[in-house]
Amino acid sequence: MAIRLGFQIPNFSYGTGVENLFPTVIAQAREAESAGYDSLFVMDHFYQLPMLGTPDQPMLEAYTALGALATATERLQLGTLVTGNTYRNPALLSKVITTLDVVSGGRAVLGLGAGWFELEHRQLGFEFGTFTDRFNRLEEALQIIDPMIKGERPTFSGEWYTAESAMAEPRYRDRIPIMIGGGGEKKTFGLAARYADHLNIIASFDELPRKMAAARARCEEVGRDPATLETSLMLTVMLDEKAKPDQLPENMAARMAIGGPAQIAEQVQAKVLDAGLNGAIINLPNGHIPGMITAAAEALRPLIHA
Repeated sequence: MAIRLGFQIPNFSYGTGVENLFPTVIAQAREAESAGYDSLFVMDHFYQLPMLGTPDQPMLEAYTALGALATATERLQLGTLVTGNTYRNPALLSKVITTLDVVSGGRAVLGLGAGWFELEHRQLGFEFGTFTDRFNRLEEALQIIDPMIKGERPTFSGEWYTAESAMAEPRYRDRIPIMIGGGGEKKTFGLAARYADHLNIIASFDELPRKMAAARARCEEVGRDPATLETSLMLTVMLDEKAKPDQLPENMAARMAIGGPAQIAEQVQAKVLDAGLNGAIINLPNGHIPGMITAAAEALRPLIHA
């Protein structure tokens, strides 16, 4: 199944006690499924992100949560947006994602990125390294993960990782789709062109034509038909009939769709779909309020699934 309209849960701060935290997550997943989203994503972080809250706010470990959500849903594709490669050995990640695929009956998506949140790395003891280090590690990891999730048994010896006839069994499908996320036009898009089924782009609206041109160029450089690489935008949606984009700071307005349902649909059509992207993975600041996930889907589904 393609990823056209996805829903991401960006936080677990719902103003409830911890006993009601995961029931609220399950309620969002079930509402997203009923509303017609094709996929559900959580962040792969251990602390809340600086732009969303303080580090000590609730943050669930991604794959434990996704395993539970697999039993609470029936149709949604499930994954992270995106897995921090630096947090797990790639052979272990292959085992994690193939297990999620079995548990969910073939609904896992492997979202993957280089990792960026330095505070988590430093406080939890993960090696951070330089920007170049992290991308070199990601490229090595993909040379282990990609064959493992296809049932092959790679032997690999690199600067960062090794594997010897590594296998991940059982597997539910011949191959789990790989989604690479980020905005880097050379390194990130280059890896997506070589390994990914889907590229989730992080960028402002006005950057999207250039990003799409870069994605096409990276595909052509490796002899791939650009049409075979799905694309989506990571998008925050603020449903508020009274709000307008010009009321937001410029840096926020460039990355958010805001207004009533008609205004949201108009912005996504003009700024995202008309730029050539296949769809969007959205989050909602108030998505835990019942009805908000459905309202956003009703505005966007006719455009994206038309």
